[in-house]
Amino acid sequence: YSSKGAMMDNRFATALVIACVLSLISTIYMAASIGTDFWYEYHTLSPAENISEAGRSIWEEFISEEADENTYTYALFRCNGTVGLWRRCITVPKNSHWYSPPETDMTTNCISFSLSDQFMEKYIEPGNHNSGTDLNRTYLWRLQFLLPFVSLGLMCFGALIGLCACACRSLYPAIATGVLHFLAGLCTLGLVGCYVAGIELLHQKLPLPADVRGEFGWSFCLACVSAPLQFMAAALFIWAARTNRKEFTLLKAYRVA
Repeated sequence: YSSKGAMMDNRFATALVIACVLSLISTIYMAASIGTDFWYEYHTLSPAENISEAGRSIWEEFISEEADENTYTYALFRCNGTVGLWRRCITVPKNSHWYSPPETDMTTNCISFSLSDQFMEKYIEPGNHNSGTDLNRTYLWRLQFLLPFVSLGLMCFGALIGLCACACRSLYPAIATGVLHFLAGLCTLGLVGCYVAGIELLHQKLPLPADVRGEFGWSFCLACVSAPLQFMAAALFIWAARTNRKEFTLLKAYRVA
């Protein structure tokens, strides 16, 4: 019977190790996706020509503190823009003040969304504050900013509970770790859904020009991969804790008998 007990202990230990590895990978992916600017990418056929035609005012307005949603979205369309949760970037000629058509030396300029930008109201007509508030886009934007931090916070709290479980030499607290990872996975899934819905609603208001192609970037893909990893880690934590608890109870009853 002792060999059987050792086999069960190894099984639970393996499950916990795999769950911890999945949790660590999902945390890294989530942190990387939050900190990078490639959630959505716009690809323009000839960005340098667009800058030449529209003038330097495109990127000068883009970096202006007064740039509204319509202004910076137009710049993203025309200048191979990328958008993250925290920043927006465009590709412009490196020596923009001395630009001439033959120049091909390009650089990327990024502007951070301020905290007030993250909670600013979105309008029915982007950039027109007289058109009224678009509640759907407003709350989708706010949620896509808040949910990733809630997800990371839940995983970190779950890790602390896991450390406490190790210190107590008990698997039972791992149930709480699993539940927290499950909630973190829901938050990450909600983040992905909110971002997709927000982009689709924006493009309904501001359709992509014919020569511009938009696609979700690798930062978005990292968040998409992080969610199932969190769910798998949660399942392993909960399974190991519940099964170990059940078999411990049966073993205790067997010894009493």
